[in-house]
Amino acid sequence: MLWLLFLLVTASHAQLCQPGAENAFKVRLSIKAALGKKAYAWDINEEYLFRAMVAFSMRKIPKREATEIAHVLLCNVTQRVSFWFVVTDPSKNHTIPAAEVQSAIRMSRNRINNAFSLNDQTLEFLRIPSTLAPPVDESVPAWIIIFGVIFCIVIVAISLLVLSGIWQSRRKKTETSEVIDSEDKCEHMITMENGNPLDEKGGHVNDAFMSEDERLTPL
Repeated sequence: MLWLLFLLVTASHAQLCQPGAENAFKVRLSIKAALGKKAYAWDINEEYLFRAMVAFSMRKIPKREATEIAHVLLCNVTQRVSFWFVVTDPSKNHTIPAAEVQSAIRMSRNRINNAFSLNDQTLEFLRIPSTLAPPVDESVPAWIIIFGVIFCIVIVAISLLVLSGIWQSRRKKTETSEVIDSEDKCEHMITMENGNPLDEKGGHVNDAFMSEDERLTPL
């Protein structure tokens, strides 16, 4: 009787878990590609861990807290590490709807990946989309940073232009003043050499160059 009961249970499980069955999911693992020399062999213990992780995920779903490892069935396991699995309802002899299983797996996807040292690309649930990482909450929008950088560049460029203009203006004034001073010195030296006592600027006789007799001698 026990042997007959075991055969009936096995046959029932075989009908529930098979490739393409209702509420069944295919899983594909790339252990060697992910871990290289540190790759581990997929055996009955790894299967047990997978079933435990799926049961753990299902217990997170409301009204599925009674899910046990025995309710997770694996079938069609291949050497290239791919298989199908279903989750059965503890109270009834049928599988839990795919939507509930999918929701549970997505909620615990990171925990499952970490248990096998894999990621969404090397541990694939073919009918369950990968869980996207939440977007990074940036405290400052990117466009403000770009605008600030451009604004600073413009301000620096304008400042350089203004300073360059002031420097060139001062340089021109300095050069002009030096030229005028040199011309005045040259004219003064020429006047002294020629003995011209005239005040070149006023057009009058410069008393500084007149002798004592010339000052006293009337015209």
